[in-house]
Amino acid sequence: MNVKGSSFIKNYFYSIAANSISLIVSVLVVLIIPKLIGVEEYSYWQLYLFYASYVGFLQFGWNDGIYLRYGGVEYNKLDKKLFFSQFWTLVGSQIILSIIIIILAHFVSNDIDRQLIFFMIALCLIILGSRAMLIFILQATNRIKEYSHIILLDRILYFFLISSFILMGVRNYEFLISADLIGKLISLLYAMFICKDIVFKKINTFHINIQEITKNISVGIKLMFANIASMLIIGSVRFGIERSWDILTFGKVSLTLSISNLMMLFINALGTIMFPVLRRTNENNLPNIYLKMRDFLMPLLLGVLIIYYPLRVLLSTWLPQYEDSLMYMALLFPIFIFEGKMALLISTYLKTLRKEKLMLGINFVSLIISIIFTFFTTQILENLDLAVTSIVLLLAFRGALAEIILSKVLEISLYKDIVLELILSAMFILTSWYINSWLSVFLYMIFYLGYLIIKKKDIVASIQNVRLLIKS
Repeated sequence: MNVKGSSFIKNYFYSIAANSISLIVSVLVVLIIPKLIGVEEYSYWQLYLFYASYVGFLQFGWNDGIYLRYGGVEYNKLDKKLFFSQFWTLVGSQIILSIIIIILAHFVSNDIDRQLIFFMIALCLIILGSRAMLIFILQATNRIKEYSHIILLDRILYFFLISSFILMGVRNYEFLISADLIGKLISLLYAMFICKDIVFKKINTFHINIQEITKNISVGIKLMFANIASMLIIGSVRFGIERSWDILTFGKVSLTLSISNLMMLFINALGTIMFPVLRRTNENNLPNIYLKMRDFLMPLLLGVLIIYYPLRVLLSTWLPQYEDSLMYMALLFPIFIFEGKMALLISTYLKTLRKEKLMLGINFVSLIISIIFTFFTTQILENLDLAVTSIVLLLAFRGALAEIILSKVLEISLYKDIVLELILSAMFILTSWYINSWLSVFLYMIFYLGYLIIKKKDIVASIQNVRLLIKS
């Protein structure tokens, strides 16, 4: 137990280190880049990031299947020859798909900027798709230290290159995208070095194993579609905004979303190491672990909302050209609560229990509602306020639905907690949207203190469990 506790804490700190650097880089990029480049250049850069976030789905669940099938297995027990063939077959498929993207972009769009962005997306597809397999293997086998080094290298190079371009007076979005691609490419090469016993073998050991590919895709495609549906819940709204308003409006709303999502980096740090650990855990212990993790996580996330107003004041001063869009922080800031709970707890547990179909169903229902909302708010009403509001409503609905279903699987009751968190989030949104002053902070703090009093017993018990883990 001591060895497991020590390993878990070490892995968490490795993951936190990588994600902390990512957070610092993201904060600097989110806050400094919009200050230094024009709104239009920033908007095209955001468009690239938006489309690039979907390239992982062009492996059709291949890497997801590896992650699920081999989660919890020791790295030295993997069949290296099998993975050697899988890796290079995947690389070939990504090159073919990238060529198709470039050809389609040439015929579909007459906009030179959009054509260039899709060319960059094609390059991103090859790099990210290839790197993803190696990263998923490291995560699944609990080699978090090596995974963290790859992410650190990527983000540090990215920040160094962007800083260099800015200091040289470069303000074009093309250079910002190039910095992102170079960072990812170098980190891919490093990942190949770390996994050299998989990547580099004699050519005569290579064979296209259709059966293994089919197994991985058949298992992973459900998770992939679940992830696609999850991303499109917000993505469909963003796409609707991009279609119904101009690129500048899209960029400004994207900035607010980026700020609201910064907290997700720390949550993802823990989520990265939870899956292989839970896969090795006795299923009888999973319900109790879920409750303890939840009682520790949710008060922290809800407490972070207190910094909203001072953060908005600072951002309005720093980025006056985005002040008209920063008002949407009142609506979007709580999304990390619902996304965080989903990423760390619900999705991790559903993957551990191999309930990918359940994940897919939950996300698909939420996506259908999102598409309806998007069409109604952006095409019929053409109301940007309602379109942005729908994002947090959709994520709250998805989180509540998913957790109610998971609670039935785990045979635990969470109705009271879900209702309390929804009420507290609603109070935050209402006070922040309608009271544009420090009074909103004090009003929310009153509601938050009431929540802490109600949950006092559970919170104290969860803190004691964390202390025991650290001591062990």
